[in-house]
Amino acid sequence: MPLRVQPAPAPALRSVHAALGSPASLRGDAAPPGLRARTGPVRPDLSLPLHVLNGITASAGPPRTRLAGWRFLLRDAHGVVGAADAALTADGWTFSHFCEGPFVASAETALRRAETLPAAYQPRLLSVPELYMLTLWLHGDTEADAADGSPAPADLLVPLAPAPPGIAAHRPHRVDGLLPLLTRRLAPPPLLGTPA
Repeated sequence: MPLRVQPAPAPALRSVHAALGSPASLRGDAAPPGLRARTGPVRPDLSLPLHVLNGITASAGPPRTRLAGWRFLLRDAHGVVGAADAALTADGWTFSHFCEGPFVASAETALRRAETLPAAYQPRLLSVPELYMLTLWLHGDTEADAADGSPAPADLLVPLAPAPPGIAAHRPHRVDGLLPLLTRRLAPPPLLGTPA
């Protein structure tokens, strides 16, 4: 089934267009090598809300998410060449930075595979900073506000490559199956010499 992509806030998209139209932002260290070496126009192709998972090891309640920004996959005539992030500041949405690398290519692969799933989902990105992990979050409520909410137990998380050791990239996991595994990964080890 097709994914139900929610549109990004218009000011976030405008900030990315402005950055792409600024020669200064695409030169030097501001843009990754792939964007500097492009051979034609680059346009924002797909936008996904980027959420950060906090409190994964907290004992008081479920983990919390917060919207960190919107990520726009950037495409030229040959395919996806990078991404641009927009962040919400006190002054509104603003361009944050360009990026490229394995997470960008992996996100495109995961999105293509998610299109073949039998149910409809709203795609989002979910970052787990403690594990240097980024997942495609397939939210079951396709009409929900993409800026709000936490992963529901039946939502799917698709770890993007490179995934942490022992977690398969591009394999969909139900939230209620993957989050306990991540929690155990981040839990402090037992103290030596303590009784079992």
